[in-house]
This record gives sequence, C-alpha cells and structure tokens, in this order.
Amino acid sequence: MQKIIFIGAGSMAEALIHGWIKKNVISPHALFISNRSNKERLNELVESYDVNLLEDHTHLRDADLVILAMKPKDARAAMEVIAPHLSADTAILSVLAGVSIDTIEQHLGSRPIARVMPNTSATIGMSASGIAFNNHVTDVKRALYIQMLEAIGIVIEVEEEKLHAVTALSGSGPAYLYYLVEAFERAGAEFGLSKEIVRELMVQTIAGSAEMLKSGNLEPSLLRKKVTSPGGTTEAGIKALESMSFNEAIVNCVRSAENRSRELALEE
Repeated sequence: MQKIIFIGAGSMAEALIHGWIKKNVISPHALFISNRSNKERLNELVESYDVNLLEDHTHLRDADLVILAMKPKDARAAMEVIAPHLSADTAILSVLAGVSIDTIEQHLGSRPIARVMPNTSATIGMSASGIAFNNHVTDVKRALYIQMLEAIGIVIEVEEEKLHAVTALSGSGPAYLYYLVEAFERAGAEFGLSKEIVRELMVQTIAGSAEMLKSGNLEPSLLRKKVTSPGGTTEAGIKALESMSFNEAIVNCVRSAENRSRELALEE
C-alpha cells in the first residue's frame, strides 16, 4: 500500500506500526499518524519509527487505508472530522473496541470496512487478532488485510458479533497474564525470592506451557493432569485455586470485559 493513515496514536497504533516496520511489511514512509491534540506523542512516534505526521486532513483524500485507532469515546467526533476528506476508494480498518461497522458506515459512508481486534503483542509479531468485514471488502482486499495482520501474529475471521468476545479474550488477554505474573511475584516475595528471579522463572514457565499447547494435540485438562501427581505439590496448589473459585473468577473476568465491549457500542 502506498499510503496508510492512523487516526489516533495510542498503544495499539504503536504496536501495529512497530510490528509492521520490524517485519518489513510496510515502509515507514508509507505510514502517516495523527491524533486530536497530543503533539508530543506524535513527535515521539516520528522519532522512534521515522513515520510521517499527517499535518493536513486534505491528505486523507489519497490514502489507500485509514486506520481508526483513537479512544472509542472519541470515535464519533473523529469520524465527523475526517469524513469530508475521504475519497470513495479509501478503505477503513478499525481497531476500536465496541464501535460497529454499521456505526462506521453511518459516519464514513459505504466503503470497504474491516474491524480488527489485535493485541499489543503485535509489537513483537505475536498478536492474536480477530477480524470481521463488511460486504464492500473484496476477496483481494480481504486477503491483503489478513496478510498484513498475519505478519504480526495470527488472525482469525469471525462474525462481527463475536468481536466482543475476541476483545475480552485475546484483546485484553495480555493484561490478564501480566496481572498473573504480578501475583506470582508477590507470592515469590513471601518466600524471599527476588522479583527478577520470579519473573525469569514464570516467563519461561508460561512460554514453555504455551509451546506445549501449540505443539501437541492434548487438551489443557490432560496437560494439567500430567503435572498433577496425587497428593503432590501441584494438587495442593490446584485445590487452593478451586477453593477460591478460580474458574469462576476467570469466566467472570472475560464476561465483564465482553459486557464492557457491548456497553461501548451503546455509548458511542
């Protein structure tokens, strides 16, 4: 693509920019960034990635792709600003939680629109993304968007309605895992282990467990049982988790995030 413009310059925009440039998928000279008011943030991204500032909205007219990456609460105002400057051929890729394709069409007109929910692991080419398309996206464009996203991880096409669940699972998922590591660090500190030691142990444990899940056909429950000897230490730990309703806590966590995604759709 010759020209891709980000409207919004937060963490998700940076993750995509970083991932695409690192993987040599898109030249930094093809990427343009803008946001509502934070010039310091824009300058930081320009210095870090050698991308371009979008200094005038009239330059939107020759964009191949516009990526909506602002906060969902700012989406309506931002789309009203850019709508008059878009050509009929410009496609839209939205990474906004909760903002529907129908809403985007209402503000930006009938055009190719894709909604994607990546996560910040795009920065290292390890995102897990869900994507949905409207009827104006051709097979060629669909393949192109999927190829762009596969360069920074995996991407799975889903019905748009399912993006609420994708948001709650993989979109927010890295934060849950970081929170888990924080808890392990606190637990390790009780036994005199430094944060650095606990982190090194747990990061490798998580990475190894993920590879076990990826490389084999065993269900998570069977892998768990292979680690859990009757009367052993792992069983004692699992029983403690069960006594604290661990499964219910995880389900409630995802349910709350999914509900919030739906609320955002109603708020915008």
